[in-house]
Amino acid sequence: MSALVDIRLRKFPPLIDYARVLQNLFNGIRFLSTNSHPRFDLRKLRPMILKRIEEREKDYPIKGMLPVANEVLAARKTLYGGVSTLIAHIPTWACKHCPEVYVGDGGHLIRSCSGYRLHYKNKLHTWIQADINNVLIPVEAFHLQKMFQKVIEHKDRFNYDRTPAVVELCLQAGADSSDPLQVENSSDQPSELTEDELRTVAKETLQAWETLRSGVRKLLLVHPAKVCKYCSEVHVGPSGHKARTCGVFKHEKWRGKHFWEKAKVDDLVPPNMVWSRRRQDPAILVEEGRNYYGHAPVVVDLCSKADAVVPSKYSCMMKLDGISKP
Repeated sequence: MSALVDIRLRKFPPLIDYARVLQNLFNGIRFLSTNSHPRFDLRKLRPMILKRIEEREKDYPIKGMLPVANEVLAARKTLYGGVSTLIAHIPTWACKHCPEVYVGDGGHLIRSCSGYRLHYKNKLHTWIQADINNVLIPVEAFHLQKMFQKVIEHKDRFNYDRTPAVVELCLQAGADSSDPLQVENSSDQPSELTEDELRTVAKETLQAWETLRSGVRKLLLVHPAKVCKYCSEVHVGPSGHKARTCGVFKHEKWRGKHFWEKAKVDDLVPPNMVWSRRRQDPAILVEEGRNYYGHAPVVVDLCSKADAVVPSKYSCMMKLDGISKP
């Protein structure tokens, strides 16, 4: 009989008073550990936990990531200089009404223009001369004096400077902040280059692009960064800011709050994919062959037009050996 009762108790355990358990937990009453015998008082643990949270900034910056941060800053400077030189020698176009970019003579005739603020779709592009901001999309974030500081409120948003997100990530990683790094505003006009010199610039630029993305990926494994789920706003720090600048919902207009999630490399360094013209393609890409043309990040496509060797990982998306159109 006792064995039968034991089996029933195992199959149908007695009800637990969850309300009492939660009440004890919320009130900070003693709480059993995995050892059953020792007991912990949450009220005594609270000061220790709060102190640990306040002192967490002592763990940053991590000395082992300092060389990576300096390498990223150097690669970024080389990248901006190389792209400025390449777009001055290779025809590069940007659409007047949408973010589309194309590297080649005369633009393309693919109907992929969505217009300003997506007012229409499947229209022909209106091409103008591209500048460096069309190729390397600027991504900015609030500059913080300390990583773990007070959350930026909406009313205080104009009290903080806006810095390129990659630079802000490197500064929080311990990179030297004495260099202003205003490479994107350089007004130096590149001189005429020979084909060999242009190929060398393209090779260095492509190497800087790979180094930049690889370094940012390593830094994001250690240093926190956030991106809004519904817009392109980026915040480098353990938590997002409270500036209401999202505007994803119509009823919120421009005063919407951001919905933060973990940032990735593409959020800080957008690849900016473009149509890539291959040797077997016609001189002007047309709408009928859009399913057969390849894509590539604009920096990779720009460097390939200067005869730089493209890494094999881009071969699939560029469809180098694919047919042009039936």
